Amino acid sequence: MKRQIFKDLKHWKQDKSRKPLILKGARQVGKTYALKAFGALEYENIAYFNFENSPQLRALFSESLKPKDILKALSIESSLQIIPEKTLIIFDEIQECPEALNSLKYFNESANEYHICAAGSLLGVTLAKNKGFPVGKVNFLNLYPLSFEEFLLAKRETMLAQYLDEITKIEPLPIILHEKLLTFFKEYLYTGGMPEAVSEYITNNDFNSIRNIQKNILAAYRLDFAKHAPQNILMKINQVWDVIPSQLAKENKKFIYSIVRKGARAQEFETAIQWLVEAGLIYKVYNTSTPKLPLSAYLNHDIFRLFLVDVGLLGAMTDLSAKTIIYGNEIFQEFKGALVENYVSQALSMQEEKLFYWTSQNQAELDFILQYQDNIYPIEVKSGTSTKNKSLTIYSQKYQPKIAIRLSSMNLKLDGNILNCPLYLVAKLNHLLQQIS
Repeated sequence: MKRQIFKDLKHWKQDKSRKPLILKGARQVGKTYALKAFGALEYENIAYFNFENSPQLRALFSESLKPKDILKALSIESSLQIIPEKTLIIFDEIQECPEALNSLKYFNESANEYHICAAGSLLGVTLAKNKGFPVGKVNFLNLYPLSFEEFLLAKRETMLAQYLDEITKIEPLPIILHEKLLTFFKEYLYTGGMPEAVSEYITNNDFNSIRNIQKNILAAYRLDFAKHAPQNILMKINQVWDVIPSQLAKENKKFIYSIVRKGARAQEFETAIQWLVEAGLIYKVYNTSTPKLPLSAYLNHDIFRLFLVDVGLLGAMTDLSAKTIIYGNEIFQEFKGALVENYVSQALSMQEEKLFYWTSQNQAELDFILQYQDNIYPIEVKSGTSTKNKSLTIYSQKYQPKIAIRLSSMNLKLDGNILNCPLYLVAKLNHLLQQIS
């Protein structure tokens, strides 16, 4: 399964200022597969160590954190000669061994000729707690669920994925390609981007099996909550997690604490929400009523929306029927368009974009606003094909943006200063905006 992160990993390998790499990402997004596949392509051999499956490995780091001593012990443990620049060392589930995590700084300082990648579940949570871990001694990359383009590549639709990658003009796609892409996109909304679910879809095309896999992943997340979360916030984490679908089913999708529990207040649940953010399981989209640069300076910390890491898992949490795929664009309208909005938040987050949405005195509301190259672009997500856009019009009249963006199932088109962008091209938004400018 080809992952786009391979390009970033290759750039890391070739970078003269390379440091030990930490690959972050939610459980089961494919971190181990990506590192092993990259190692097989780019190195003579791989020295793989899993601290969860082999607890005895932790003892190797308890005596000394000197790279020389660690490398000697790892070579004996793996029966493999570890060669600088030719062996990729992988520390998997490194959160189970804080000493191994801390050893990365010493590799950076005195043995940086050895190429080391570390990965693990809940690394964001672990790093937030590890106060002794120095900033600036490691490189970071994030791995997300498969993007829609990676989904196409998994389906062996290589030419179609390449076609999207090479769009240079803002003009409608040939209708036959547009309809084909919409069909694949509807499948993606149901399947999501978790590698195991996508693999099952590609192999057997069995939507019942896909749903079982997604349910198992959700069950594994709950086990992670119980195993890794502080006991004093465990119940609150579960409560927040459980209400995300119902929060998104509301018209404005703003997170309301009283839906979690009657009479609940922010201070009771903000730590639980932050834990889920650091675990990589949810995206937090902040509200702003002042679209000025930089957007992060004008966000409202108390008003936000929460989206799941994967749109397929959101469908699984709500028992979304596979029949929605075959009945026109019905899947786009499910619980007030929450699926497509979750997808947009997911696609923009994969580009490392900070997410915001805009409201104005209960008169108008935009699903997202995007800061890109010193410009602010308003985004309205349409679950149907209607071109009515009251909020987009109010925003445009008030702030006169260079380009306003409408995301929907309609074909690509520039209508005055409104960019009609099909949902399957959200990941290419920055590229499209460059073409316009």
